[in-house]
Amino acid sequence: MRELERNPRDAAAPEAADTLPPLAVVGAGRAGRSIAAAANLAGVTAELAARDQAVEACRRAQVALLCVPDAAIPDACATIAQAVPPLRFVGHVSGATALDALAAARGRGAEAFSLHPLQTIPDAGADLTGAPCAVSGSGPAALELAERLAERLGMRPFEVPEERRAAYHAAATIASNLLVALEEASTELLGRVGVDDARELLAPLVLRTAANWAERGPDALTGPIARGDTATVERHLAALRESAPELLPLYEALTERATELASRGPEARA
Repeated sequence: MRELERNPRDAAAPEAADTLPPLAVVGAGRAGRSIAAAANLAGVTAELAARDQAVEACRRAQVALLCVPDAAIPDACATIAQAVPPLRFVGHVSGATALDALAAARGRGAEAFSLHPLQTIPDAGADLTGAPCAVSGSGPAALELAERLAERLGMRPFEVPEERRAAYHAAATIASNLLVALEEASTELLGRVGVDDARELLAPLVLRTAANWAERGPDALTGPIARGDTATVERHLAALRESAPELLPLYEALTERATELASRGPEARA
């Protein structure tokens, strides 16, 4: 029996060679549009569908990828579950949500997977090429499907254990979303002391620091904490108490973490 004709309850691997089953991307937001565009460029048959068109699109596909907010995944899955079969695989792009959110589709015989690009997607035209991609699957066939789809989209898949998804996503959030919050705090502080174009002025420092960290890890730490210059740190704290007291807890927490990093020897930091 050809793979395309297999029952979705069979735990067979997805299509071999370079082809992938037809894909329905449900959710026309930034992630959905970026993934659908990458799929079409890669030669994957993909249809982008809004929520009210999801069932019809899924009936023309064998793989559905839910690109909806985390809280909406169970309801969206319940909606498209009526398209199983012909749907054989149902996935989502949430970093923190476990596969049990796809229980409605699994109950009808589909296998479940997740595919989370470890990349910021600021708009619908985000380029995912080369981005790492966290994947998981309810079984070997679903995991293989997720890996192959990520690779066809130009990403580099790596597996994250189901029980560690929230911690994985917290790490991603610290590295991306909270970095933006941190830089905005710096920008606002510069503005309060009368410096114009703060983001433009800080951008080279931020980008160079990020590049240094990518190359050197914790050894990229510089500045007063790395030098052990506690007097300068105290002046910072005094200035924040006067100009931006709401930033004191943030500065103190990050200073404590930086001090701990600086206290390690080069071998311990490696």
